[in-house]
Amino acid sequence: MMNRRSLFVKAAAAGAALTLAGTSAAIAGSAKKKGTFEGLSNHITTGSAKVVKNGDRYIVELGEDFSLDGGPDPRVAFGKDGEYAPDTKLGALLNLTGKQSYAVPPTMDISGYNEVYIWCEVAGVPLGVASLK
Repeated sequence: MMNRRSLFVKAAAAGAALTLAGTSAAIAGSAKKKGTFEGLSNHITTGSAKVVKNGDRYIVELGEDFSLDGGPDPRVAFGKDGEYAPDTKLGALLNLTGKQSYAVPPTMDISGYNEVYIWCEVAGVPLGVASLK
């Protein structure tokens, strides 16, 4: 029987596998859009974000300078013009600081988004946003 904790552990492991699989691809790719995080909802979120394309695949990469002061259940996702897009979640934030990569599902069209969000799933508020240019 699967309890809530084992469900979260399995989900985190699956996200980590996707993230690690995308890391080597991101290194070989080229940055398409870049931005810098701004903290929201009384949180301090700093550092860079970029979307990297390698072949037909996209990766969201948080820079070595990335930092979040905390928050329950932070997720990485996209948004547009100040509006979070809940259907674009890429996975749980794996670390509060440092470089990390998140694979974009091949079926997701990211052309309509111009922001990367760190979103608190529990509270339903943004913790930080990076406008991409």
